[in-house]
Amino acid sequence: MFRSLKGRNYRIWFAGALLSNVGGWMQSTAQNWVVLTELSDNNASAVGVTMALQFAPQLLLVPFSGAVADKFDRRKVLMLTQSLLMLCAAALGVLLVTGVAELWHVYGFALALGVINSFDSTSRQAFVSDLVEGDQLTNAIALNSASFNSARLVGPAVAGLLIAAVGSGWVFMINAVSFFAVLIALVCIKPAPRELEVAPQRESQLRQLGAGFRYVRYRQDLLVIFVMVFVLGAYSMNFPIVASTMAVEFGREASDYGLLYTMLAIGSLTGALLVARRPAARMRAVIASAGGVGVVSLIAALMPTFWTFAGTLVFLGFATATLLTTANGFVQSTAAPEVRGRVIALYVAVLVGGTPLGAPLVGAAADELGARSTLFISSAAAMLAFIVGAVWLFTARKLRLHRGDGWHFAVTHVGRPGLDDDPGKQTETLTAPIDVLRRGEIVLPIESSVPQETAAVPLPTSTIRLPGRAAKDEAGE
Repeated sequence: MFRSLKGRNYRIWFAGALLSNVGGWMQSTAQNWVVLTELSDNNASAVGVTMALQFAPQLLLVPFSGAVADKFDRRKVLMLTQSLLMLCAAALGVLLVTGVAELWHVYGFALALGVINSFDSTSRQAFVSDLVEGDQLTNAIALNSASFNSARLVGPAVAGLLIAAVGSGWVFMINAVSFFAVLIALVCIKPAPRELEVAPQRESQLRQLGAGFRYVRYRQDLLVIFVMVFVLGAYSMNFPIVASTMAVEFGREASDYGLLYTMLAIGSLTGALLVARRPAARMRAVIASAGGVGVVSLIAALMPTFWTFAGTLVFLGFATATLLTTANGFVQSTAAPEVRGRVIALYVAVLVGGTPLGAPLVGAAADELGARSTLFISSAAAMLAFIVGAVWLFTARKLRLHRGDGWHFAVTHVGRPGLDDDPGKQTETLTAPIDVLRRGEIVLPIESSVPQETAAVPLPTSTIRLPGRAAKDEAGE
């Protein structure tokens, strides 16, 4: 489960990022609570606008953020972005502590965070591949998610207590200090030199930026994942709106609002660690998790008390973390190394880019229809994503569904008999066509979703010479 931590560089990065993530979750919790209760009159739409401003730049700047992650030293990029994020947190903290902060200040702060995070999040995720060996990449990605969700266990709860004790402004100030942890880690890390991409001179800058789009366009499996995470990111992952409005509906204070984050984090951490145990990320796990998000969201919407609602969040966190961690690992481990940064940028943009579209609508629904409507919307969106993924899986992978006795079902590939099929009636071929292969290397088709470190796979077969053919070749026949 923790095999990636054997490497010195990743171990240092993991420790620094964990401390910084705690501060980040404290700030996120305080920001949404300030907007909802201190700078507006329980206006959920204002929280939705804040989220839209924070995540919209990541959608608009995706071609540039991905190119930066591929073309520049990611360690230096992260040192710059983390320093800027630290200054933003300190500035808003001062405004809140001095009592001069207004709603438009938070809007401006959220927009600045979005622009900086556009470059930070892409480079941070791609940076993991610079710290670990290729066969440990999926594990390292899962542990990153575990670090993120471990911080969610502590950060929101601490933020809730600090807001009640000393005020929200000091939460931002403490987060500013936490950035020193990741900055020190970046100074101590000595990653192996990475060969930066040098594009041919004849290729325009615009075409270089579009390399990630062209790559993903021919990968149906990635396109399906992108559609699923877009729908879920837009309508099922607006937890700041859900938690804040549900806490107010149950008549709870800031400390209980932070507790909801902690309950979600318990399930998220469990899901991330279980993904870390798996040798590789699988598409079917992404699809099944989407269905889990839909079912649990519906159950949470029907919970009558605060504590029963909080209990369902453990399962919601588990399903969400399993989906996101597996999808992230699948995208990174199957993308070609030379465009990995741009593919990750697209993934991040699709995931958070739906927020500017969905968050204001979910916030408006909470204002007009009540807090529980946000969970019904989440359930519908997740089930739609599940259907999209399941339909693609059955059609693209040519699966067959067999029903046995009662509720017993079995799935087999085309070309293989079902569990109860009569062998005498089996008409489908059980083997794939055998092609005559050439000597040399053949590039894997871009549709392949097999994790690979190089683009080529050597073939052990040589050209087949038919009897008597050599003499005819020499005679020019």
